[in-house]
Amino acid sequence: MSSIQAIIIIAVVILIIVVIAAMLLTNRKQLREIEVVDAALNEIENMHLENAIERLDKMDLAGESLTTLNTWRKSYVEASTKKLPKVQKLIEEAANENTSYKLFKSRKNIKQAQEIIKPTLEDARNTKAVFTELLESNKENQIRYDALIKVYRELRKSVLAGSFEYGDAIDQIEDQLASMERDFEEAKNLSSQGDHVEAKRVLSKIRMSLGALQKRLPKIKEAYHQLAVVFQDQLKELSNVYKKMISEKYYITDIDVLARIKEIHDEIDQACKLLAETKVEDLDQANKKISGEIDQLYDVLAKEYKARPFVEKNQNKMLTLIAHQQAASKKLVEKLQHIDESYELTHGELEKSKELEQEVNNMNRQYTVDTQSIADGKGVYSAIQDSWLQMLDRLREIDQEQAKMSTDVDGLYDSENVANDSIKRFKQEVSLVYRRLERRNLPGNPDSFVQMYTLVVNEIGHVSDELSQVRINMEKISSELIQISDDVERLKREADDIINSANLVELTMQYSNKYADKDTMKQAQKRALQLFDEFNYKEALDTIATALEKAEPGSYQRLENAYYSEQKNE
Repeated sequence: MSSIQAIIIIAVVILIIVVIAAMLLTNRKQLREIEVVDAALNEIENMHLENAIERLDKMDLAGESLTTLNTWRKSYVEASTKKLPKVQKLIEEAANENTSYKLFKSRKNIKQAQEIIKPTLEDARNTKAVFTELLESNKENQIRYDALIKVYRELRKSVLAGSFEYGDAIDQIEDQLASMERDFEEAKNLSSQGDHVEAKRVLSKIRMSLGALQKRLPKIKEAYHQLAVVFQDQLKELSNVYKKMISEKYYITDIDVLARIKEIHDEIDQACKLLAETKVEDLDQANKKISGEIDQLYDVLAKEYKARPFVEKNQNKMLTLIAHQQAASKKLVEKLQHIDESYELTHGELEKSKELEQEVNNMNRQYTVDTQSIADGKGVYSAIQDSWLQMLDRLREIDQEQAKMSTDVDGLYDSENVANDSIKRFKQEVSLVYRRLERRNLPGNPDSFVQMYTLVVNEIGHVSDELSQVRINMEKISSELIQISDDVERLKREADDIINSANLVELTMQYSNKYADKDTMKQAQKRALQLFDEFNYKEALDTIATALEKAEPGSYQRLENAYYSEQKNE
């Protein structure tokens, strides 16, 4: 036997083994499926639906219950006479075929049986549930009926005993109770007639109606209590309090209280119509609106009642404060008018003080109007309180403004004295600067110094003239004094520069004589002397210093350092 033949034989053997294994597996799988179908048949048989039908027939059902029974009886009869026998036959054939390994035929019968048994089993289960419900419906309905009738009777007893607590809504409530009474009678009749399904529906309707009424009754009772008791008592109280307040000379303009009370009474009447119709949600909204309007009236009266003690307590205090501020305002105006004769008030102090005085006088007039209104019984205390509180705040502000204004103008006298002292000091300082230059015996003074000196003297003279005027502007003078102070300092520095430059020219000229034999030095000395005689001391110093530095580097710096060191020690 060749190797190829051996391989072929082995392959065939393996293939046979695989086929046999597949057939065995398929056989077992299909056997399990047959068992599942058989179990479904047994489940349906064990339901004993025929016994349930027999018992239901004895209950003499009627109406919807009978219709339901006949519908599902038909479904059961069809299943038991046609579908189930067919399934039984199919699985028996499938089992025999599976045993003899006619697997494809068996598979076909199993599949057909499965397609029939699945919906049939589901229908059987539903049928059993419906039959069970029908069998138990009479008992359940009786239990439900007894429970509901007990709650109904207790509720009806409670409502009738406390009928006065529901006002005009009692008629609607009694109608609803009567309607439930009729529903109970209907449910009872349906049960006695065997129509338990319809009886169950009626009992569900009663349960919902009863539950809704139980929830609404407390709300109706509370709403009626508000309309008949709470609101009435509050409006009566408001009316009495208002009349008493009017007799005690309270005056209310924000609202016509009595007219508003009448309007609210009308709203209560409209709400009572909603009560009679038991429109609970609309009634709740109406009562909330009425409650808010009553609270608003209480707030109006309370506002006036609380404001009166403040007004009465502070009436004399307000008069004292206003009178004090009037006196202070008048005094400040007189003071500023007097000061204005000697000083220019550049920030409108006098006009501002007159405005504040007028404002305080206006407050006094308003206060007079308020107190007269109170005396006439037409004073709105809350409005007067608000007005007086604003006045108090404004009086404090005015007092602070006037105090600051007075302090500011008081400083004008001191400023004038300081200005006069400053002018005297500036004159002395300028004079000292001029005499200092004279003592140096220089050929003359540079034009820049002369111009600066002339400017400062003129500035001092101008301010001195301003200070001698009948009416002076201290703000302007103060600004000019600052400028003069700066110019005097500049004048001093320029005088120092002139004297130091002249002194250094002389020292440098003396030292430069060491190199007088050099032509460049001779020319520099000649040019420096020429500039010196022309009062140009700084340029003269630059000329000779530059020549000396070229002849002897560092020599001028030593001369300059020694000179300033000596000046500092003097």
